[in-house]
Amino acid sequence: MRHSLADALSEKAAACDIEDGIMSRVICILAAVALAAQAGPPAKSPHIVWIAGDEEYRSEEALPMLARIAEAKHGFRCTVLHAVNPATGEIDPEYQRNIPGLEALGSADLMVIFTRFRDLPDEQMRHIAEYVEAGKPVIGIRTATHAFHLRSSPTFARWSWNSKEWDGGFGRQVLGETWIRHHGKHGQQGTRARIAPGAEGHPVLRGIRDGEIHGPTDVYAVRLPLPDGCRPLLLGEVTDGLAPDAPRAAGAVNDPMMPVAWTRTYKGGRVFTLTMGSAQDFENAGLRRLLINAVYWALGREEEIRADFDVAPLEPYKGTPFGFGKHVRGRKP
Repeated sequence: MRHSLADALSEKAAACDIEDGIMSRVICILAAVALAAQAGPPAKSPHIVWIAGDEEYRSEEALPMLARIAEAKHGFRCTVLHAVNPATGEIDPEYQRNIPGLEALGSADLMVIFTRFRDLPDEQMRHIAEYVEAGKPVIGIRTATHAFHLRSSPTFARWSWNSKEWDGGFGRQVLGETWIRHHGKHGQQGTRARIAPGAEGHPVLRGIRDGEIHGPTDVYAVRLPLPDGCRPLLLGEVTDGLAPDAPRAAGAVNDPMMPVAWTRTYKGGRVFTLTMGSAQDFENAGLRRLLINAVYWALGREEEIRADFDVAPLEPYKGTPFGFGKHVRGRKP
C-alpha cells in the first residue's frame, strides 16, 4: 500500500501529540518524511509500464534508471519489465520469447517500450496488443521501431516489423516507422539532435537547447516524409566520431537530416517516438529531459512541464557500451 507524504505526516504528527517537548515532535515529523519517501507515489498517480528487451543498446540499464527518476522525482508509479531467461531467472535480453509481467499493462496509463525483434508467446503479446488497440499512449525508444519479429505467433504475426499484411507492423503503424537501415556509420558516427523547423515551441522540447543532445549511437534511416500525422521534433545530425564535440559529417548524409524524435497519435492515444536511446545516450541530461518531458506530454499533462525539471539519476549512472553479447550477466528483475 502506497501512502502520500501528507498522510504520513498527519499520522505521525498525531502520534507525536502524546509526546512532550518540541524536539520529540521534530523527530517524529522527520521520521514521517522518511517513511513517506519510502512509501513512494500515491496510488492515484499515473502508472507507467516500462518494457525492456533488446540485445544491443542496453535497455535493461536505461529504463530502470529513467523509471526511478520518473517515480522518485516526478511522482509517477512505475513498473519495469525485462526479458528473462526462464532457465536462470536472470535478465537476458538475448532470450527473445519471455517478458513476464505484461499483465501490468491492464492498469497502465502509459507504455514505454524499448524492445527489439521479440518473438513473444500469444499469452504475453495479447497484453501489449490490447493496450495499444485501446488507444492508450505509447512511447517507443530506438529499436521499438522493430520491436517484434513474431515468427511463432499466428495470432499477432502482423505486428512484426516486416509485416506485409499490416505494412511495417507495430513500428510503422503505431510509432510511425519500422526498421529501414542505419543512416550513419554504426559504431563510427554519432548523433547530434537539432530542433526541427517549427518545433521550437513544442512542450516536449521545453528546457532543451538546440544541439545539446548528443549520443554515440548512429542515426536511423526513415522514409521521408513520415506518415500523415507525424510531427518531427528533432532531426539527427550525423557526426564524424562518437564524442559530444565531434564535428558535423560532411556530404549528403546530412542533406536531408533524418527525424529522430516525433509525435503522432494512434486511435486517439498520443505517441512519441525516439530513435536515439542507448544506455550510453541517456548519460546525456538533455536526452533524459526529453524523455521525461515526453512522459508528461503523452499523459496529457504538458502544462506541467518545466524547463528546470530535475532529471538527474538517483545514483551514479554510466551505461554499458552498446553491442551484442555485452549485457551484464547475473542480474535478476
